[in-house]
Formats: sequence, structure tokens, C-alpha cells
Amino acid sequence: MQFLISSRTAVALLASVAFSFSSFAQNPQDCSKVPDYNKLKAALTSAVKEGKGANGGLGNQEWGAVVNRDGIVCAVVFTGPNRGAEWPGSRLVSAEKANTANAFSTDNFALSSGNIYSAAQPGNSLYSIVSGPNPNSAFAGDPEKFGQPDDPLVGKPVGGVIVFGGGLALYDKNGKIVGGLGVSGDTSCADHVIAWKTRQALELHAVPMGVAPGPSDNLIFDIQNGVSSSGFGHPTCKGGNPSEEIINKLIQTHPTGPHR
Repeated sequence: MQFLISSRTAVALLASVAFSFSSFAQNPQDCSKVPDYNKLKAALTSAVKEGKGANGGLGNQEWGAVVNRDGIVCAVVFTGPNRGAEWPGSRLVSAEKANTANAFSTDNFALSSGNIYSAAQPGNSLYSIVSGPNPNSAFAGDPEKFGQPDDPLVGKPVGGVIVFGGGLALYDKNGKIVGGLGVSGDTSCADHVIAWKTRQALELHAVPMGVAPGPSDNLIFDIQNGVSSSGFGHPTCKGGNPSEEIINKLIQTHPTGPHR
């Protein structure tokens, strides 16, 4: 059967297709929906200042990073007096954690980087998911700019997948995912606590659904004899003050929301 369309219909269809492509061709470097450098630095610093008594861990200074929904790094900060006051390796790790949480969360379901731990172990369903960062982004630039507004990572896709605590997806007040936050520099459990408090302070915590009670993207401690009963378990953290009790209470002390 021959299918004929009028020239007017053809123009309309082409316009529709063009509009569709333009919708998907938004500027990938648009960072307007995630925190800027100053907001991230203030919120992260405030959370770190609560100390190891409130966060667990070693009480270390932290690196933090945010990516937009396309995985482009929008800001990188540190909380100490200079970049040498934090573990140097944690700058890149924080960006990879942000990428991980954003990459594996959607408008309807959030996974923190630590929620992926058990599935990524040998013999489990996501084994081999762990990957390194984009070398073209990760290992270039002037170290003097690390943690500054013009950090060399900003504007680039860092990539990488990390499966321990400290990475959280960011949700606006309507429950729409806008990017990811990563925190690194202490035990992974303390990183998770600090990221959680930072996300709440930034008011990007309207988590719609997750694997942990709440429902949320909190860490789950249910690994026994190397097996997580939920499939989303994270190991307890050694070193410094324990964070597990703090984490188990986060949904009460620092609830996610609002939920629609």
C-alpha cells in the first residue's frame, strides 16, 4: 500500500523531528541545576565541621564534587585550609563517586555508590562494573587549580565507577534527578554521612525511591559471611569512630524529601 503525505504534513513532521533532536541536544555543560562552587564548598565544610563524633570516621578534611545529569563535572572543592590538607587521591575519587550515583539513578529510583558494592563483587550480577576515570579528564591540568572554581575537571566528563560510600544522586524539590554529589577523604562510611548531610543542606534530597528503608539510598549493613541478604549491602568501616549507628539513623535525623 502506498503511503502519501502532503507537503504541509512533511514539513510538520520534519519540524517535530528537529524539535526532538534539539530537546536532546541541550548544552551538556549546563550546570544551572546543581550547586555552584560556593554553595557546594559552604555546605560540605559545614558538614565536615560537625566532626568525627557526629559523622564517624577519622575527622578528616574532605574533597567534594558535583556532576550534572550528563556526567559533566560542575564543581570541585575541598574543605581544609589548602589542597594538601586532604588526601590528594580523594579529589578524583569524589568526582567518580558523583558520576557513579548519577549514572545509576533515575527520576524514579536512587542508588548511592555504596548500594552497588555487593552486586559488584565477584560472582554477583554487576561484577566488573567498576571502571577507571576518563584519563583525558582525570590526569590533566595545573595542580594549583585543584579545588578552585577553575579546577581542570570542571566542564569535562570524568567517568569512572566506584562502589563504596560517598556518592549520592541529587534530586530537585519535584523529585527530578539533576546530577550527582561525591565526597571523599575519610572512611567510606563517614564520606556517606557527610555527603548525606551536604545534600540535605543543598536541598537536593527529594529522593523518590531507593533500596534502603525510607525508602532511600542510604547504606545497608546486611553482609554476613560475605553475602548481602538484600543484594545491596555495604561493609562496615574500620578506622576512627564507627559510622554505622549514625548511618542507620540518618533517615530519622536527616530525612530525605519532600516526596510527591
